Amino acid sequence: MGGLRQALFHEAFAYRPLPPMRDDGPLVRLLPERIRARAVRAPHALVLLTALVVFLAGMSRSDDPLAQLLTLFPAIAVAMTLIRPVGAFWVSLGTTPVFAVFGDHEWPWGPTTFFAHLVVLVVVAARTRPRTAAWMWTLTVLLGTFMDNMVWRPGTTTVAMGVVSAFALLVVALVQTRRDAEREVTVQRTVTAVERDRRTLLEERTTIARELHDVVAHHMSVVAIQAEAAPYRVENPPPELEQAFATIRENAVAALTELRRVLGVVRAEDYQAPDAPQPTLAQLDGLLANVREAGLETEKTITGAVRELPQGVELSAYRIIQEALSNTLRHAPGATARVEIGYVLGGVGLRVVNGAPTGPVKPSPGAGHGITGMRERVAMLNGEMTATPTGEGGYEIAAFIPVQTEPGTRDQDGTRTVVLDKTGPTAAGAAAEQAGRA
Repeated sequence: MGGLRQALFHEAFAYRPLPPMRDDGPLVRLLPERIRARAVRAPHALVLLTALVVFLAGMSRSDDPLAQLLTLFPAIAVAMTLIRPVGAFWVSLGTTPVFAVFGDHEWPWGPTTFFAHLVVLVVVAARTRPRTAAWMWTLTVLLGTFMDNMVWRPGTTTVAMGVVSAFALLVVALVQTRRDAEREVTVQRTVTAVERDRRTLLEERTTIARELHDVVAHHMSVVAIQAEAAPYRVENPPPELEQAFATIRENAVAALTELRRVLGVVRAEDYQAPDAPQPTLAQLDGLLANVREAGLETEKTITGAVRELPQGVELSAYRIIQEALSNTLRHAPGATARVEIGYVLGGVGLRVVNGAPTGPVKPSPGAGHGITGMRERVAMLNGEMTATPTGEGGYEIAAFIPVQTEPGTRDQDGTRTVVLDKTGPTAAGAAAEQAGRA
Protein backbone atom coordinates (compact mmCIF):
# COMPACT_ATOMS: atom_id res chain seq x y z
CA MET A 1 0.00 0.00 0.00
CA GLY A 2 2.92 2.30 0.61
CA GLY A 3 4.07 1.71 -2.97
CA LEU A 4 0.56 2.44 -4.28
CA ARG A 5 0.39 5.66 -2.28
CA GLN A 6 3.82 6.76 -3.50
CA ALA A 7 3.14 5.87 -7.15
CA LEU A 8 -0.39 7.14 -7.71
CA PHE A 9 -1.46 9.35 -4.78
CA HIS A 10 1.62 11.37 -3.79
CA GLU A 11 1.52 14.61 -5.84
CA ALA A 12 -0.71 12.91 -8.39
CA PHE A 13 -1.55 16.17 -10.20
CA ALA A 14 1.96 17.66 -10.00
CA TYR A 15 3.16 19.57 -13.05
CA ARG A 16 5.64 17.31 -14.90
CA PRO A 17 6.00 18.44 -18.52
CA LEU A 18 7.30 15.93 -21.03
CA PRO A 19 10.85 16.98 -22.03
CA PRO A 20 11.79 17.13 -25.72
CA MET A 21 13.70 14.35 -27.39
CA ARG A 22 17.48 14.46 -27.70
CA ASP A 23 18.68 16.00 -30.93
CA ASP A 24 21.50 13.44 -31.17
CA GLY A 25 19.28 10.36 -31.09
CA PRO A 26 19.65 7.60 -33.70
CA LEU A 27 16.55 8.73 -35.64
CA VAL A 28 16.76 12.50 -35.20
CA ARG A 29 20.36 12.57 -36.47
CA LEU A 30 19.18 11.29 -39.85
CA LEU A 31 16.96 14.32 -40.41
CA PRO A 32 18.09 17.58 -42.06
CA GLU A 33 19.36 20.35 -39.81
CA ARG A 34 16.28 22.55 -40.30
CA ILE A 35 13.84 19.76 -39.37
CA ARG A 36 15.92 18.41 -36.50
CA ALA A 37 15.11 21.32 -34.17
CA ARG A 38 11.38 20.68 -34.57
CA ALA A 39 11.59 16.90 -34.57
CA VAL A 40 12.48 16.88 -30.88
CA ARG A 41 8.81 17.77 -30.21
CA ALA A 42 7.50 14.83 -32.20
CA PRO A 43 6.19 12.91 -29.11
CA HIS A 44 4.18 15.97 -28.03
CA ALA A 45 2.65 16.33 -31.48
CA LEU A 46 1.82 12.62 -31.61
CA VAL A 47 0.01 12.69 -28.24
CA LEU A 48 -1.98 15.80 -29.18
CA LEU A 49 -2.90 14.26 -32.52
CA THR A 50 -4.12 11.15 -30.69
CA ALA A 51 -6.26 13.31 -28.40
CA LEU A 52 -7.78 14.99 -31.44
CA VAL A 53 -8.52 11.62 -33.04
CA VAL A 54 -10.21 10.43 -29.82
CA PHE A 55 -12.40 13.53 -29.72
CA LEU A 56 -13.40 13.36 -33.38
CA ALA A 57 -14.08 9.63 -33.19
CA GLY A 58 -16.33 10.08 -30.15
CA MET A 59 -18.20 12.94 -31.82
CA SER A 60 -18.92 10.85 -34.90
CA ARG A 61 -20.30 7.88 -32.94
CA SER A 62 -23.30 9.63 -31.42
CA ASP A 63 -25.76 12.37 -32.19
CA ASP A 64 -26.60 12.94 -28.54
CA PRO A 65 -25.21 16.35 -27.42
CA LEU A 66 -24.48 14.97 -23.95
CA ALA A 67 -22.50 12.02 -25.36
CA GLN A 68 -20.60 14.37 -27.65
CA LEU A 69 -19.78 16.62 -24.70
CA LEU A 70 -18.56 13.67 -22.65
CA THR A 71 -16.22 12.72 -25.51
CA LEU A 72 -14.15 15.72 -24.50
CA PHE A 73 -13.02 14.07 -21.26
CA PRO A 74 -11.12 11.07 -22.77
CA ALA A 75 -9.41 13.49 -25.16
CA ILE A 76 -8.47 15.76 -22.24
CA ALA A 77 -7.05 12.76 -20.36
CA VAL A 78 -4.86 11.86 -23.33
CA ALA A 79 -3.59 15.44 -23.66
CA MET A 80 -2.93 15.69 -19.90
CA THR A 81 -0.31 12.95 -20.13
CA LEU A 82 2.07 15.61 -21.49
CA ILE A 83 2.00 17.73 -18.33
CA ARG A 84 0.34 15.75 -15.49
CA PRO A 85 0.78 12.05 -16.27
CA VAL A 86 -0.55 10.48 -13.05
CA GLY A 87 -3.43 12.96 -12.94
CA ALA A 88 -4.31 12.00 -16.52
CA PHE A 89 -4.71 8.37 -15.40
CA TRP A 90 -7.10 9.35 -12.63
CA VAL A 91 -9.14 11.51 -15.03
CA SER A 92 -9.37 8.66 -17.53
CA LEU A 93 -10.23 6.13 -14.83
CA GLY A 94 -12.79 8.42 -13.16
CA THR A 95 -14.63 9.30 -16.37
CA THR A 96 -14.93 5.65 -17.44
CA PRO A 97 -18.14 4.95 -15.43
CA VAL A 98 -19.68 8.29 -16.45
CA PHE A 99 -18.99 7.73 -20.13
CA ALA A 100 -20.19 4.12 -19.88
CA VAL A 101 -23.56 5.20 -18.46
CA PHE A 102 -24.24 8.28 -20.60
CA GLY A 103 -22.10 7.75 -23.65
CA ASP A 104 -21.10 4.44 -25.28
CA HIS A 105 -23.43 1.49 -25.51
CA GLU A 106 -20.61 -0.96 -24.76
CA TRP A 107 -19.78 -1.81 -21.13
CA PRO A 108 -17.63 -0.65 -19.45
CA TRP A 109 -15.36 0.66 -22.24
CA GLY A 110 -16.57 1.53 -25.69
CA PRO A 111 -14.25 1.85 -28.69
CA THR A 112 -13.45 5.51 -27.97
CA THR A 113 -12.81 5.18 -24.23
CA PHE A 114 -11.05 1.84 -24.72
CA PHE A 115 -8.52 3.40 -27.09
CA ALA A 116 -8.17 6.57 -25.02
CA HIS A 117 -7.59 4.71 -21.74
CA LEU A 118 -5.08 2.39 -23.39
CA VAL A 119 -3.13 5.38 -24.74
CA VAL A 120 -3.15 6.98 -21.28
CA LEU A 121 -1.83 3.78 -19.69
CA VAL A 122 1.00 3.45 -22.22
CA VAL A 123 2.11 7.11 -22.08
CA VAL A 124 1.98 7.30 -18.28
CA ALA A 125 3.83 3.98 -17.95
CA ALA A 126 6.53 5.26 -20.32
CA ARG A 127 6.95 8.39 -18.18
CA THR A 128 6.97 6.62 -14.80
CA ARG A 129 8.36 3.45 -13.28
CA PRO A 130 7.23 -0.15 -13.93
CA ARG A 131 5.70 -0.30 -10.44
CA THR A 132 3.35 2.55 -11.36
CA ALA A 133 2.31 0.68 -14.50
CA ALA A 134 1.50 -2.42 -12.44
CA TRP A 135 -0.70 -0.44 -10.07
CA MET A 136 -2.51 1.30 -12.95
CA TRP A 137 -3.26 -2.04 -14.60
CA THR A 138 -4.51 -3.47 -11.30
CA LEU A 139 -6.86 -0.56 -10.66
CA THR A 140 -8.12 -0.70 -14.25
CA VAL A 141 -8.98 -4.40 -13.99
CA LEU A 142 -10.59 -3.90 -10.56
CA LEU A 143 -12.76 -1.07 -11.92
CA GLY A 144 -13.86 -3.15 -14.88
CA THR A 145 -14.62 -6.16 -12.68
CA PHE A 146 -16.59 -4.03 -10.23
CA MET A 147 -18.66 -2.47 -12.99
CA ASP A 148 -19.35 -5.90 -14.50
CA ASN A 149 -20.58 -7.19 -11.16
CA MET A 150 -22.69 -4.14 -10.43
CA VAL A 151 -24.38 -3.94 -13.84
CA TRP A 152 -24.07 -6.90 -16.17
CA ARG A 153 -24.32 -6.24 -19.84
CA PRO A 154 -23.52 -8.67 -22.65
CA GLY A 155 -20.28 -8.10 -24.57
CA THR A 156 -18.27 -6.76 -21.65
CA THR A 157 -14.84 -5.41 -22.61
CA THR A 158 -13.09 -5.87 -19.25
CA VAL A 159 -11.23 -9.01 -20.32
CA ALA A 160 -10.13 -7.39 -23.56
CA MET A 161 -8.92 -4.31 -21.69
CA GLY A 162 -7.02 -6.45 -19.18
CA VAL A 163 -5.28 -8.56 -21.84
CA VAL A 164 -4.43 -5.76 -24.29
CA SER A 165 -3.29 -3.32 -21.60
CA ALA A 166 -1.19 -6.01 -19.90
CA PHE A 167 0.61 -6.76 -23.15
CA ALA A 168 1.14 -3.06 -23.91
CA LEU A 169 2.42 -2.28 -20.41
CA LEU A 170 4.70 -5.31 -20.49
CA VAL A 171 6.29 -4.05 -23.71
CA VAL A 172 6.75 -0.59 -22.18
CA ALA A 173 8.29 -2.09 -19.04
CA LEU A 174 10.73 -4.18 -21.09
CA VAL A 175 11.78 -1.14 -23.10
CA GLN A 176 12.26 0.87 -19.91
CA THR A 177 14.28 -1.90 -18.29
CA ARG A 178 16.49 -2.20 -21.32
CA ARG A 179 16.97 1.56 -21.48
CA ASP A 180 17.87 1.74 -17.80
CA ALA A 181 20.31 -1.15 -18.20
CA GLU A 182 21.98 0.55 -21.16
CA ARG A 183 22.21 3.80 -19.22
CA GLU A 184 23.75 1.98 -16.26
CA VAL A 185 26.22 0.21 -18.51
CA THR A 186 27.18 3.53 -20.10
CA VAL A 187 27.75 5.07 -16.68
CA GLN A 188 29.83 2.11 -15.56
CA ARG A 189 31.89 2.21 -18.74
CA THR A 190 32.53 5.90 -18.22
CA VAL A 191 33.57 5.35 -14.62
CA THR A 192 35.75 2.41 -15.65
CA ALA A 193 37.42 4.44 -18.39
CA VAL A 194 38.11 7.31 -15.98
CA GLU A 195 39.55 4.94 -13.39
CA ARG A 196 41.65 3.18 -16.03
CA ASP A 197 43.05 6.49 -17.26
CA ARG A 198 43.77 7.54 -13.69
CA ARG A 199 45.50 4.26 -12.92
CA THR A 200 47.50 4.49 -16.15
CA LEU A 201 48.53 8.03 -15.26
CA LEU A 202 49.68 6.95 -11.80
CA GLU A 203 51.57 3.98 -13.22
CA GLU A 204 53.29 6.20 -15.76
CA ARG A 205 54.25 8.71 -13.08
CA THR A 206 55.60 5.86 -10.97
CA THR A 207 57.67 4.66 -13.90
CA ILE A 208 59.02 8.16 -14.46
CA ALA A 209 59.86 8.44 -10.76
CA ARG A 210 61.81 5.18 -10.87
CA GLU A 211 63.74 6.22 -13.94
CA LEU A 212 64.52 9.67 -12.58
CA HIS A 213 65.76 8.08 -9.38
CA ASP A 214 68.55 6.40 -11.30
CA VAL A 215 69.42 9.69 -13.00
CA VAL A 216 69.36 11.85 -9.88
CA ALA A 217 71.02 9.21 -7.70
CA HIS A 218 73.94 9.03 -10.13
CA HIS A 219 74.54 12.77 -10.00
CA MET A 220 74.14 12.95 -6.21
CA SER A 221 76.61 10.08 -5.81
CA VAL A 222 79.10 11.92 -7.99
CA VAL A 223 78.65 15.05 -5.86
CA ALA A 224 79.24 13.08 -2.65
CA ILE A 225 82.36 11.38 -4.01
CA GLN A 226 83.84 14.59 -5.39
CA ALA A 227 83.11 16.45 -2.15
CA GLU A 228 84.90 13.72 -0.19
CA ALA A 229 87.92 13.68 -2.51
CA ALA A 230 88.22 17.43 -3.05
CA PRO A 231 90.20 18.25 0.15
CA TYR A 232 92.90 15.75 -0.82
CA ARG A 233 93.54 17.60 -4.08
CA VAL A 234 94.62 20.75 -2.24
CA GLU A 235 97.82 20.90 -0.23
CA ASN A 236 97.18 21.93 3.38
CA PRO A 237 93.52 22.91 2.86
CA PRO A 238 92.15 25.31 5.49
CA PRO A 239 89.73 23.81 8.04
CA GLU A 240 86.90 25.95 6.72
CA LEU A 241 87.27 24.35 3.27
CA GLU A 242 87.36 20.83 4.68
CA GLN A 243 84.25 21.56 6.74
CA ALA A 244 82.46 22.97 3.68
CA PHE A 245 83.21 19.86 1.61
CA ALA A 246 82.19 17.64 4.52
CA THR A 247 78.89 19.48 4.75
CA ILE A 248 78.36 19.10 1.00
CA ARG A 249 78.99 15.36 1.24
CA GLU A 250 76.65 14.98 4.24
CA ASN A 251 73.87 16.83 2.43
CA ALA A 252 74.35 14.75 -0.71
CA VAL A 253 74.23 11.49 1.27
CA ALA A 254 71.14 12.72 3.16
CA ALA A 255 69.48 13.64 -0.14
CA LEU A 256 70.21 10.16 -1.50
CA THR A 257 68.71 8.58 1.61
CA GLU A 258 65.54 10.67 1.36
CA LEU A 259 65.29 9.96 -2.36
CA ARG A 260 65.44 6.22 -1.79
CA ARG A 261 62.88 6.47 1.02
CA VAL A 262 60.42 8.41 -1.14
CA LEU A 263 60.94 6.09 -4.07
CA GLY A 264 60.20 3.11 -1.85
CA VAL A 265 56.61 4.35 -1.56
CA VAL A 266 56.00 4.17 -5.33
CA ARG A 267 57.92 0.98 -6.02
CA ALA A 268 55.94 -2.18 -6.51
CA GLU A 269 56.78 -5.17 -4.36
CA ASP A 270 57.95 -7.17 -7.36
CA TYR A 271 59.90 -4.31 -8.91
CA GLN A 272 63.45 -5.09 -9.95
CA ALA A 273 65.93 -2.39 -10.63
CA PRO A 274 67.30 -2.33 -14.19
CA ASP A 275 70.68 -3.94 -14.74
CA ALA A 276 71.79 -1.37 -17.33
CA PRO A 277 71.91 2.44 -17.13
CA GLN A 278 68.89 4.38 -18.32
CA PRO A 279 68.90 4.82 -22.12
CA THR A 280 69.69 8.07 -23.89
CA LEU A 281 69.43 9.31 -27.45
CA ALA A 282 72.84 7.77 -28.07
CA GLN A 283 71.15 4.35 -28.01
CA LEU A 284 68.47 5.42 -30.52
CA ASP A 285 70.07 3.48 -33.37
CA GLY A 286 69.68 0.27 -31.39
CA LEU A 287 66.00 1.05 -30.81
CA LEU A 288 65.43 1.68 -34.52
CA ALA A 289 67.20 -1.56 -35.37
CA ASN A 290 64.87 -3.46 -33.05
CA VAL A 291 61.70 -2.00 -34.57
CA ARG A 292 63.01 -2.69 -38.06
CA GLU A 293 63.43 -6.32 -37.09
CA ALA A 294 59.82 -6.25 -35.88
CA GLY A 295 58.70 -5.20 -39.37
CA LEU A 296 58.50 -1.41 -39.09
CA GLU A 297 60.48 0.46 -41.72
CA THR A 298 61.92 3.48 -39.93
CA GLU A 299 63.91 6.48 -41.06
CA LYS A 300 65.85 8.88 -38.87
CA THR A 301 66.69 12.53 -39.42
CA ILE A 302 68.81 14.68 -37.11
CA THR A 303 69.14 18.42 -37.61
CA GLY A 304 71.23 20.89 -35.65
CA ALA A 305 74.40 20.50 -33.64
CA VAL A 306 74.22 17.19 -31.80
CA ARG A 307 75.12 17.76 -28.16
CA GLU A 308 74.78 16.02 -24.86
CA LEU A 309 71.56 16.99 -23.10
CA PRO A 310 70.70 16.66 -19.41
CA GLN A 311 70.20 13.01 -18.58
CA GLY A 312 66.52 13.48 -17.66
CA VAL A 313 65.86 15.10 -21.05
CA GLU A 314 67.76 12.36 -22.87
CA LEU A 315 65.77 9.67 -21.06
CA SER A 316 62.39 11.31 -21.70
CA ALA A 317 63.18 11.92 -25.37
CA TYR A 318 64.19 8.29 -25.80
CA ARG A 319 61.03 7.03 -24.06
CA ILE A 320 58.79 9.30 -26.15
CA ILE A 321 60.27 8.00 -29.39
CA GLN A 322 60.11 4.44 -28.10
CA GLU A 323 56.41 4.74 -27.19
CA ALA A 324 55.54 6.45 -30.48
CA LEU A 325 57.15 3.63 -32.47
CA SER A 326 55.41 1.04 -30.28
CA ASN A 327 52.07 2.70 -31.04
CA THR A 328 52.88 2.54 -34.74
CA LEU A 329 53.57 -1.19 -34.50
CA ARG A 330 50.28 -1.78 -32.66
CA HIS A 331 47.91 0.55 -34.49
CA ALA A 332 49.40 0.95 -37.96
CA PRO A 333 50.65 -2.45 -39.17
CA GLY A 334 52.49 -2.28 -42.46
CA ALA A 335 53.09 1.48 -42.24
CA THR A 336 56.43 3.28 -42.34
CA ALA A 337 57.66 5.68 -39.67
CA ARG A 338 59.98 8.66 -39.63
CA VAL A 339 61.84 9.93 -36.57
CA GLU A 340 63.10 13.51 -36.62
CA ILE A 341 65.23 15.13 -33.92
CA GLY A 342 66.01 18.82 -34.08
CA TYR A 343 68.68 20.34 -31.81
CA VAL A 344 68.00 24.06 -31.47
CA LEU A 345 69.40 26.71 -29.19
CA GLY A 346 66.54 26.54 -26.65
CA GLY A 347 66.01 22.80 -26.48
CA VAL A 348 65.30 19.73 -28.59
CA GLY A 349 62.38 19.02 -30.91
CA LEU A 350 61.04 15.53 -31.53
CA ARG A 351 58.73 14.38 -34.30
CA VAL A 352 57.58 10.85 -35.02
CA VAL A 353 55.17 10.44 -37.91
CA ASN A 354 53.86 7.24 -39.47
CA GLY A 355 51.87 6.53 -42.61
CA ALA A 356 48.50 4.87 -43.00
CA PRO A 357 48.27 1.18 -42.04
CA THR A 358 48.31 -1.31 -44.88
CA GLY A 359 47.32 -4.37 -42.84
CA PRO A 360 44.41 -5.26 -40.56
CA VAL A 361 44.33 -3.16 -37.38
CA LYS A 362 43.58 -5.23 -34.29
CA PRO A 363 41.77 -3.53 -31.38
CA SER A 364 44.01 -2.53 -28.50
CA PRO A 365 42.51 -2.16 -24.99
CA GLY A 366 45.21 0.29 -23.98
CA ALA A 367 44.59 2.77 -26.78
CA GLY A 368 45.61 6.28 -25.76
CA HIS A 369 47.51 5.29 -22.60
CA GLY A 370 50.90 5.60 -24.27
CA ILE A 371 50.09 9.16 -25.30
CA THR A 372 49.17 9.90 -21.69
CA GLY A 373 52.62 8.81 -20.59
CA MET A 374 54.31 10.89 -23.27
CA ARG A 375 52.35 13.96 -22.22
CA GLU A 376 53.38 13.39 -18.61
CA ARG A 377 57.05 13.27 -19.53
CA VAL A 378 56.85 16.42 -21.65
CA ALA A 379 54.85 18.30 -19.01
CA MET A 380 57.36 17.29 -16.35
CA LEU A 381 60.06 19.06 -18.35
CA ASN A 382 57.90 22.15 -19.08
CA GLY A 383 57.64 21.20 -22.74
CA GLU A 384 54.84 21.08 -25.28
CA MET A 385 53.43 18.17 -27.23
CA THR A 386 50.81 17.51 -29.90
CA ALA A 387 49.37 14.19 -31.06
CA THR A 388 47.20 14.48 -34.16
CA PRO A 389 46.20 12.35 -37.16
CA THR A 390 47.72 13.26 -40.51
CA GLY A 391 45.86 13.92 -43.71
CA GLU A 392 47.26 10.73 -45.25
CA GLY A 393 45.66 8.51 -42.59
CA GLY A 394 48.70 8.25 -40.32
CA TYR A 395 49.59 9.80 -36.98
CA GLU A 396 52.06 12.43 -35.84
CA ILE A 397 53.67 12.96 -32.44
CA ALA A 398 55.50 16.28 -32.10
CA ALA A 399 57.15 17.51 -28.91
CA PHE A 400 59.52 20.23 -27.84
CA ILE A 401 61.54 19.97 -24.64
CA PRO A 402 63.25 23.18 -23.52
CA VAL A 403 66.85 22.94 -22.38
CA GLN A 404 68.93 25.72 -20.88
CA THR A 405 71.75 26.73 -23.18
CA GLU A 406 75.17 25.73 -21.98
CA PRO A 407 78.54 26.87 -23.27
CA GLY A 408 80.16 24.76 -25.89
CA THR A 409 77.00 23.31 -27.37
CA ARG A 410 77.60 24.71 -30.86
CA ASP A 411 80.31 24.11 -33.36
CA GLN A 412 83.56 26.03 -33.10
CA ASP A 413 82.64 28.22 -36.05
CA GLY A 414 79.20 29.00 -34.58
CA THR A 415 77.26 27.05 -37.17
CA ARG A 416 75.04 24.01 -36.75
CA THR A 417 75.85 20.71 -38.39
CA VAL A 418 73.21 18.54 -40.06
CA VAL A 419 73.31 14.75 -39.79
CA LEU A 420 71.08 12.79 -42.16
CA ASP A 421 70.26 9.10 -42.07
CA LYS A 422 68.37 7.51 -44.97
CA THR A 423 66.43 10.69 -45.74
CA GLY A 424 66.82 13.73 -47.89
CA PRO A 425 66.78 17.48 -47.33
CA THR A 426 62.97 17.63 -47.30
CA ALA A 427 62.66 15.57 -44.15
CA ALA A 428 65.50 17.48 -42.53
CA GLY A 429 63.82 20.76 -43.32
CA ALA A 430 60.56 19.48 -41.86
CA ALA A 431 62.29 18.53 -38.63
CA ALA A 432 64.00 21.92 -38.36
CA GLU A 433 60.70 23.67 -39.11
CA GLN A 434 58.90 21.57 -36.50
CA ALA A 435 61.56 22.31 -33.88
CA GLY A 436 61.41 26.02 -34.72
CA ARG A 437 57.59 26.06 -34.38
CA ALA A 438 57.82 24.29 -31.03
